[in-house]
Amino acid sequence: MDMNFFMPTKIVSGVGSVKSNAELFNLGDSCIIVTGASSAIKSGALDDVIEVLENLNIEYVVFDRIRENPLMSTCFDGGQIAAAQKADFVIGIGGGSPMDAAKAVAAYAANLNISPDGLFDSEKLKLSLPIIEIPTTSGTGSEVNPYSILSLDGKDLKKTFNSIYSYPKYAFLDPKYTYDLPKSVTLSTALDAFCHCIESYNSPKFTVISEQCALFGAKKIWRALDEIEKDAPVSEKTRERLMNAACVGGMAINTTGTGFPHPMGYNLTFYANIPHGRACGAFIGKYIENAMTADESAKRITKFALRIGATPEEIAYKIPKLANVDVRLDGETVEMFCEKISGARNFENSINPLPRNRIKEIYEELFLR
Repeated sequence: MDMNFFMPTKIVSGVGSVKSNAELFNLGDSCIIVTGASSAIKSGALDDVIEVLENLNIEYVVFDRIRENPLMSTCFDGGQIAAAQKADFVIGIGGGSPMDAAKAVAAYAANLNISPDGLFDSEKLKLSLPIIEIPTTSGTGSEVNPYSILSLDGKDLKKTFNSIYSYPKYAFLDPKYTYDLPKSVTLSTALDAFCHCIESYNSPKFTVISEQCALFGAKKIWRALDEIEKDAPVSEKTRERLMNAACVGGMAINTTGTGFPHPMGYNLTFYANIPHGRACGAFIGKYIENAMTADESAKRITKFALRIGATPEEIAYKIPKLANVDVRLDGETVEMFCEKISGARNFENSINPLPRNRIKEIYEELFLR
């Protein structure tokens, strides 16, 4: 089994980790903070970062135009602003969207000669600006991988920017920033991280280390889901476990990538406004069903389930149930969905690849009117 593993990001974790490690922010004289409209403020993360920057006499500009499914054009604008600010580094604060956007902004700022879609020709890019990521949700793992998933303007389509230069330099994991998250957000982001873990574990690209990351993350999330389902608030200890699990899930997919629930879920997010984690979770039953049709992948999924304290059948039932995606599609929409994701390579990224003719069938089985 392959031992390959690459992780250049320094991870700093714990309550108060931003302020207690202020010296790590000393990466230049100026920076741009990339975030959304509210999460960085509500969580307290933005205030902590600004206090650190001001104490270090680092100038900053706050670019808070990032929304869910960040637009390529918005990130391009952020890059222009960063360049005008003469930013030396970029700080991303928020969930997956602001953290993904921070990577794109860092690349655009360092490559002013490219057009917006030139970002996807990563071999021609120069070094990006250094990136610090601070998650305020526990789901995407974007703080430890180079992926930046952007929405193409006017095309209802996502495309992934991925450059060796886009690994964050530092990731700060402070569970305090998730304490006040609504339970609905906590659930959706936990489902996203769980999908990362199971899809990574069953990828043909798995290594010894990515396998252990996937198991570590999935086991913590599986246990946390029981608490999330209850009426009581999610405990601070569980918040910490979820943040660590999501980060480790991000490490796993850094090596392996994701499977077919991700591209199939993107359509539900774009066209039915289903949060990303729930949209991916809706397909886990079908993912396991497909895996169980071949001996090698069936053995791996069974082993995965056993190691996290479950059975394949329990996972196949529970994750889609928690995702609770109640969408009805007509035949024309199904055809359009299939066309939108026809080029995705995720379908082959499984020990038992999903046959292409099954894409339409799965949409129909789950959602056809």
